[in-house]
Amino acid sequence: MFWYDPGMGGWGWIAMSLSMVLLVALAIAGVVLLLRSVDRSSSGQVQPPAAPSAEQVLADRFARGEIDEEEYEQRLTALRAHGPGHGWPGSGES
Repeated sequence: MFWYDPGMGGWGWIAMSLSMVLLVALAIAGVVLLLRSVDRSSSGQVQPPAAPSAEQVLADRFARGEIDEEEYEQRLTALRAHGPGHGWPGSGES
């Protein structure tokens, strides 16, 4: 009969302790996942920065001193003459 031995055996204490640790860990994981999902939805979509234009790359090279002013002017003139929609000579684009 159960009322003659009201105490819990060793395995009962171990099972109760492990289940409490598991319950607390699941509660903490649930809160963390909830906070992460709220943070992602509030931040929205992050757009990658746009690639710099050819003129910007040329200006950066000139600013770093990789090319001189004469070469900068020549390349800038060529870029503007063969800009988007014009195609490069020999590329087969119109």
